Amino acid sequence: MKKGKEHYSKEFKESILKKLENQPNLTIPEMAKELNISKSTIYQWQRTKKKKEASSLRNKSNGNWSSEDKFHIVLETYSLTEEELSAYCRKKGLYVSEVKEWQNQCLNANLSNTKAPQEIENELKDEKKRTKSLEKELSKKEKALAETAALLVLRKKSQAIWGDPEEE
Repeated sequence: MKKGKEHYSKEFKESILKKLENQPNLTIPEMAKELNISKSTIYQWQRTKKKKEASSLRNKSNGNWSSEDKFHIVLETYSLTEEELSAYCRKKGLYVSEVKEWQNQCLNANLSNTKAPQEIENELKDEKKRTKSLEKELSKKEKALAETAALLVLRKKSQAIWGDPEEE
């Protein structure tokens, strides 16, 4: 009797491939025998993973790395030596300088805002008060300007009706 096609979870496949990646002395035939899985099945998982990675790299080779991707790359490479980092970058189609820049960005991400939340809140209140004061001042000036414009219009009308005041 022929065995039906087995279905393995994505997590299971990933764990097997990760185990093979992290243990270079472990071969696929050994793993297949240990788990009672066909060697060709594991090889197929590996090919599929490589195709996905290659497709992903083609899409990202033009520099369209998401923030999340960059962060994962920084995590994966932070403890690598220069040689290991170079090999990793060649595999992923990256430049070492890009990865180092991303590492610096991650390290400095929290340095830009060193003020305490209470201090920021107080500054915001001060700015709101200042804005309100400036708006009041602007309103007063607009009213004064409107009044001046109205007086000028009245003056011109009075001159048109009665003429210029005669000089004595």
